Amino acid sequence: MSEASLDILGIGNAIVDVLARAEEGFLAARGLTKGAMALIDAAAAEALYAAMGPGIESSGGSAANTCAVAAGLGARVGFLGKVAADALGEVFAHDIRAAGVHFPTPPLRGGAPTARCLILVTPDGQRTMNTYLGACVAFGEADVDPAEVARARVLYLEGYLFDPPAAQAAFRAAARIAHAAGRQVALTLSDPFCVARHRAAFRAFIREQTDILFANEHEILSLYETDDFTAAMERVRQEVAIACLTRSEKGSVILAGGETHHIAAVPTRVVDTTGAGDAYAAGFLAAYTRGLSLPEAGRWGSLCAAEVISHFGARPQQDLRALVGA
Repeated sequence: MSEASLDILGIGNAIVDVLARAEEGFLAARGLTKGAMALIDAAAAEALYAAMGPGIESSGGSAANTCAVAAGLGARVGFLGKVAADALGEVFAHDIRAAGVHFPTPPLRGGAPTARCLILVTPDGQRTMNTYLGACVAFGEADVDPAEVARARVLYLEGYLFDPPAAQAAFRAAARIAHAAGRQVALTLSDPFCVARHRAAFRAFIREQTDILFANEHEILSLYETDDFTAAMERVRQEVAIACLTRSEKGSVILAGGETHHIAAVPTRVVDTTGAGDAYAAGFLAAYTRGLSLPEAGRWGSLCAAEVISHFGARPQQDLRALVGA
C-alpha cells in the first residue's frame, strides 16, 4: 500500500448554507418540523429564501463542513461534490478552497443550479434545515476520481448522499476503490429522518463497507429501531471496527472491539447547533489520521463540536490547533 498523500477525502452534497435566525412562529406558520432536515424543490426554496431574515452564506453540506474543520486542524483534506457553474457555485468553490480543502470536481454546466440549504436557527439554538439539492443530484460515479480516493487515508462519506440515486451509486463505488487501495471508509449517518428513509441500505452498507461510523443518539436508535441506547451500542459494536456515538451534553462514546471510551462533553453556551456532528467527526478524524489514541481523538472531536455550537454558523471562529493543543 502506497503512502497516503491525503489524510481525509470527503464526498458529500456541495451545498451553500444560508443561516438565519427565526422565531418558533415562523416555523409553525410554514409547517416546518423543528430540528429536522426536509428536502424541498426549487420553487419552495425560492419562497422560503425570500421570507427569511438576513442570512450568512458559506460553503456547506455535512461532509464539506467536516473537511473544512479538519483542514483547520492541520489535516490534509480533499472534497468531492457537485456545484453548478453559477454564482453560488463560485461561492462554494472559493469558500472551501480558502479553508484549505482540495476541491477538484468540475462544475455542472447547463443543468440544475447549485444546491442550497436554508437553515433557520431558533432562540434555543436548534436548527431546522430545508435543502434544495439542485446540482448535487448530478453527482455520480463519473465524478469519483479513483486516484483521489486511493490517496486518502480515510474516505469520509455523508449519509445524505443516500437520497439522490446517482450519488448513492457513486458512494458505493468510492468505498470499493478505497478498500481496494487498503484505505478505511468512514460514514456519518447525517440525520435520523435520512436513516428512516434508507434504513435497510444503511444497515447493509455499514455491515459490508464501513470501518468507522459516526452517529448521534437519535440516528443510532433509528438505525436499529430501538429506544435502548445500550442495545444499539452493542449492535453497532458487532458491525464496525470503530463507532463514534455522540449524545449532546452527555458527551460521546467510542466503541472499538471490546473497548468502550466515554468522552466528556466540553461545557459551552449553545448558540447554534448547526455543524456540531460535522465538527466532532472532523476533530476525531484529524487526530485519528495523525495516529493519536481513540480517547484523544474523541477529545479533539468534543472540543471542535463545542467551539462550533458556541456561535452562529457551522464553521469555527477560533484557532483550532491552539484549541486542541496540536
